[in-house]
Formats: sequence, structure tokens, C-alpha cells
Amino acid sequence: MKNQAIVTAAQMKRIEQAANEAGLLYIQMMENAGRAAWAELARRFPAPGRLLVVAGKGNNGGDGFVMARVAAKAGWQVCVWLAEGEPRTPDACTNRALLKELPVTVLGPDDPPASEGWDAAVDALYGTGFHGALRPAGQRACDLLNRSRWAGAFLLAVDLPSGVAADTGEAAEGAVGADLTVCFDSRKPAHTAPCCGEVLLADIGIPDACHRV
Repeated sequence: MKNQAIVTAAQMKRIEQAANEAGLLYIQMMENAGRAAWAELARRFPAPGRLLVVAGKGNNGGDGFVMARVAAKAGWQVCVWLAEGEPRTPDACTNRALLKELPVTVLGPDDPPASEGWDAAVDALYGTGFHGALRPAGQRACDLLNRSRWAGAFLLAVDLPSGVAADTGEAAEGAVGADLTVCFDSRKPAHTAPCCGEVLLADIGIPDACHRV
């Protein structure tokens, strides 16, 4: 991965838009992102285990659905918690639907999973668009993720730990503290924040030309 640029959330949105217009569709970027994050998680576990994915309503949740699908096909026992309800974006909805064909437990917002007993947990709640304070549902979801980590789960954050503002690194009260954050295409200013843990940059196929927008 040669791209070491640091970009804001707005700049990243323009880069993704340019990639989509160049033929790398948003849904393929989501697939590439989820698979890249999953590869980093799987590298740390020699055998399948129990995975918790906490998913939000947007495309960050869609990345988590891709991870859940790939994990289930690799023999993991997977539970997805829709912490704020069903997804709202088209590509996330598509990847949510694919889980119905797999042995994945999907829980609604009023049916939270236990925080103990997971080998790994994925924070796919909020992405680079977060700023300000956590809503009550977000606080509850972040709290469960943090408790799962304290109980022994390896916690991977998709792009950014939930509750952290991408452009400033400011962490809201109750923000997630990750062991590993896998960011996509370009680093954001917040990736120096301590709550990110180890930060790895993943290539999701965006052409170099798209960074000159």
C-alpha cells in the first residue's frame, strides 16, 4: 500500500465518488473493505472461533456484514447485532440480505447479545461521518463493545472506532477503544488517537488518479 496521504472525511468521500465514477462501484469498495478487514482479523486466529459484529445503519455496517458473511463461510460462529436497527443505505441492505442464506445469528436493537464469550468483536457501528456526542443507542452499543474487549475479545474497528471524529480525533464519552483499526485507502487525522490501537491501512482498489480530486 503506497498511499500514505492523510485525508479528511469530506476528501475521502470525494475520492470514493471519483472511484465509483471511474468504474469501481461503491458496493465493490464495500466488498473489498470488508474482506480486507476480515483478512487482518483472520490472520490473528489460527482456527475459527466466535465472532460478534456490531453493525450500524450505514455503510460502516455494510462493511461489517461483508465480514460476517466471509467469517461464517470460514467456519466461524457469527452473531450480528443491528444496534440501531436495519440498515438504510442500498449497498448495506444488499449485504445484510446475503446473511439470510448463512448460519448467522442476527439480533435486533432490543435484543443485545452477551458481552462475554467472544473470541473477536467487530465495531462496524459508525464510520468517518461521526461527530459530536453518542446517541443513547450508540452509547449502549459502544459500551457492549468495550465490555466484550474487557472480557477478552480482540476488538477490531472498521475504519475508525465508533465515537471518534475522523477529522479531529476527538473521542466522545463512551467511545470504543480498539485493539486494531483497519482503515481504507487513506488515513484520516483521527488515526493517531490512542483509542484506535494498532492502525493498518488497507488497499480497497481505488485507482491513484482518484486521489487527485
